[in-house]
Amino acid sequence: MLRRSLENRDAQTRQLQDAVTNVEKHFGELCQIFAAYVRKTARLRDKADLLVNEINVYASTETPNLKQGLKNFADEFAKLQDYRQAEVERLEAKVVEPLKAYGTIVKMKRDDLKATLTARNREAKQLTQLERTRQRNPSDRHVIAQAETELQRATMDATRTTHHLEETIDNFEKQKIKDIKVFRNSLYPPDYSSRLDIVRANSKSPLQRSLSAKCISGTGQVPSCRLRKDQQAEDDNEEDEDLDATEEENFLK
Repeated sequence: MLRRSLENRDAQTRQLQDAVTNVEKHFGELCQIFAAYVRKTARLRDKADLLVNEINVYASTETPNLKQGLKNFADEFAKLQDYRQAEVERLEAKVVEPLKAYGTIVKMKRDDLKATLTARNREAKQLTQLERTRQRNPSDRHVIAQAETELQRATMDATRTTHHLEETIDNFEKQKIKDIKVFRNSLYPPDYSSRLDIVRANSKSPLQRSLSAKCISGTGQVPSCRLRKDQQAEDDNEEDEDLDATEEENFLK
């Protein structure tokens, strides 16, 4: 009876191990890919900032009508980069960092699993020892009673660690489901849809509208705090590989 109970609990532990391993694998991959996506988006934003500034430089050399059209186009294009900047910041704060945190969480769950496995192995060892004692010395009640006491202690310890593991894994699964459910909402600010509609409406044909505009809506200059020249674009892929490896190492530590 006790042997069957041990086997059932071992099967349960393997299921819990599989659940933790599954999260470790896929969340690690998600963390790595999202981090790479954020870096690529940031580089695209930087290139767009350079493009906006170049358009403004060129506009300053053209005739008044074309100058006005180019500057308004640059201004609209710069506004799109503000949204891209917001996307980068929100992805870093709401997705990449929480995914990184799962590296530590998974490590803690593995420690809990290890403690449970140690306790169960001790219980199985004590059970085997009791069975052997009963076979070899069936009339030695003192030795049998001592083995039964050791088994009882091991069983209590295994039961305690098992209950703790079940509770911590339940919390782990609930937190994982909660994080995934609010995943979409965390990517965008509350008024994202309305602001996106405005951007789309204002970006249908910015250059054509700008040519007929009577006044300039803004300077179109990109904020200097956001402008970062990227002069080594040819090394981006190699850099991504190094950073991806670093992200994976950080998740697994």
